[in-house]
Amino acid sequence: MKNDKFTPMIFLASLGAGGIAIIPFAFLQYIFPHGKGLIKIADIGHYELPLLQNLFYYSLESIMIIFVLIHLLLSVIFFKKLIAFVRNENYKKFIVDPLKNVAILAPFISVVMTMNVFIGPVRFFIPAMANNLQSLMWPAFIFWIFLFVLLLRLEIKLLKTSFEKSFDISKITFGWLLHPFALGMLTVTGTGFAALAKNPDIANTAAFMSFISGSMGMFLFLVKIISIFRKYFAGEGLGEKQFLPSFLIVIPNITLYAIAAFRIGHYLEKQHHFHLDSYFLLVITIAFAFETWYLLFGLALLKDYFQKYYFKKEFYVTQWGLICPLVAYAVLSSFVYKAFVPSPFFYYTALLFLIFAVLFYFDLLIRNMKCAGLLKADFKCF
Repeated sequence: MKNDKFTPMIFLASLGAGGIAIIPFAFLQYIFPHGKGLIKIADIGHYELPLLQNLFYYSLESIMIIFVLIHLLLSVIFFKKLIAFVRNENYKKFIVDPLKNVAILAPFISVVMTMNVFIGPVRFFIPAMANNLQSLMWPAFIFWIFLFVLLLRLEIKLLKTSFEKSFDISKITFGWLLHPFALGMLTVTGTGFAALAKNPDIANTAAFMSFISGSMGMFLFLVKIISIFRKYFAGEGLGEKQFLPSFLIVIPNITLYAIAAFRIGHYLEKQHHFHLDSYFLLVITIAFAFETWYLLFGLALLKDYFQKYYFKKEFYVTQWGLICPLVAYAVLSSFVYKAFVPSPFFYYTALLFLIFAVLFYFDLLIRNMKCAGLLKADFKCF
């Protein structure tokens, strides 16, 4: 992205890469048979597997490596541009505009995704991390607390601005759901600490802080989704084309809060001796069922968008928002396989959406590079 057209929304590209790296990890964690705890590369047993199975698992590992590297590289590039953007005079106008300032949450979501990338795919490949996870809990948890304070402070500031500044509420879009999205990503990482930590101080503190961010996120999700649907029911048409991909942002929101609830269940079992087998099944399966019909509804709404704009080679930075729903649906498929029933449907759904996500990602990456002047552009850039 050119410096003069920079928007924090571009962090959806690094977020999407991190999300795609998580899909194979979730697949291996919840579908591949292994011992207790988080899966690591030693659990695969490549030397004991037939050739075709080995190729399959090597391909999953390759996807993790490639997209971890893309995620980290883009994060560094975008943060350099973000620093320059924040120092620019235009930032002062941007941050007080309730219709635009939601984009500043995208970098926070991407940073928290980086934590999940290190806990999942990166740890998977590095024995020193995989075998010493508990010793790494304190430094990782302290960093998460730092992000927790920054994000809650920013969220309250943005909400305060929304209450104090007058704006046309008829212009809100599904992009406003980045508020609960950011809080959901923060919460799902916090509940990961609560579920995995053997130290009760870390587990209990992480659980309580996750209840704070999670309850705030769910409240904002309900308030904003009702407001957005009322706006669309009262208006005419679907609005400006660059905002149409945000229709599907509901799906990653649901996935994050469902996984957070799933992890809280594990926390309650380990730290407070609850028995919650039925709870796990209901939380994950109901969330996946909701996402299934909403995905069909969202794709029906976006049919004309794909025909008129996407496949006619128009690029908007908001198109990066199409990756997150694919990632979310694939990841939750693996959870359903584990919590509900080990059906081939969920197995192949996770793999199919992984393929879709990879193909969409590279298509969007090439488009973005063309619009940034790195490759010759043969379509319109907005």
